[in-house]
Amino acid sequence: MSTRIRPPRTRPYHRLAVAALVTAALSLAGAAPAMAYAPVKVVHTERVQVGPYGVTVGFSVWPIRAMRSLDFTFMPDGGIAGKSGRLLLNGPGFKSQDHVTPLVRHPRKLDTWGLDVKALNAPGTYSFGFAIDGPLGHGEGTLHGVRVLKQPGPPLALSWTVGSLPFLGLLVVLVVAWRRIRPGLQPLAI
Repeated sequence: MSTRIRPPRTRPYHRLAVAALVTAALSLAGAAPAMAYAPVKVVHTERVQVGPYGVTVGFSVWPIRAMRSLDFTFMPDGGIAGKSGRLLLNGPGFKSQDHVTPLVRHPRKLDTWGLDVKALNAPGTYSFGFAIDGPLGHGEGTLHGVRVLKQPGPPLALSWTVGSLPFLGLLVVLVVAWRRIRPGLQPLAI
């Protein structure tokens, strides 16, 4: 007499897990084009003289609001080839010489220097200081008076509370489903 071993029945939560994985994969595949970077759209520019170099400072959002990300582009006359430089960002929340960074290519606008999706976290007046070295020598200059307005929208704590409600609801659903199924207490299928 031979004993046949039957495969265990598929439990409902296995089907649910597979459906959730397929849904997640399809939503990520569908969102991939939307997650691609859009080109930088400069909506406002300011000019600053940095020694022998003229620099156009571009902003992707105007007016600037605190805690809102935007792109900054720094376009010296004649391009960035053969030039190097440093940027000193000064304003509320920054100490002098606290925020000096090298000028690097903007990741989505490769013919200019820039800051990609940078947020200035406090309202007030900022200045952008530049030091550029190139074929015409060394130059320094500052763009003064860049105003940053208050943060748009509701207070940050309220935004985070409302934004976390769907996640908390998902956790409640998962706990209730787990308690109903109790996979650790299921009999073993032989």
